[in-house]
Amino acid sequence: MSFAVLYLDSLEISMDVGPDIADITGQFAQIVGKAGIENGSLHASVIGSTGSLTTIEYEPGVVEDLKRAIARLAPPDMEYEHEKAWHDGNGHSHVQAALLGPSIVIPVRNCRLSLGTWQQVVVINHDNRPRKRRVDVTIIGTS
Repeated sequence: MSFAVLYLDSLEISMDVGPDIADITGQFAQIVGKAGIENGSLHASVIGSTGSLTTIEYEPGVVEDLKRAIARLAPPDMEYEHEKAWHDGNGHSHVQAALLGPSIVIPVRNCRLSLGTWQQVVVINHDNRPRKRRVDVTIIGTS
């Protein structure tokens, strides 16, 4: 007999000036193991308006390509209305993060994250200063 389970956890990742990209697939896999969920889904959100979550093949070439693409989407050297009000130089960081999004949902099947062979989960710091990024995780499923 299976039971419905709700499991909550969080990660804190120290990150450099953005865009900085960190692979958190292993931490998510550990959380799934602790949760005891056989089948369900992992929901995660990065806390803060200058961070995002996505999946990529986490290898140096793709990581660099993603950093360059992010910079092209919202270049740091453009004029942003945010900076006129706050003068903190991170208007681009907010736009970049909004375009990629703060959250992700990953299926859990047979007690494992259901990801492709070359697919890893990454957190991205877009801010113009180092940050400790908190990622809140909710797993819903059956045990």
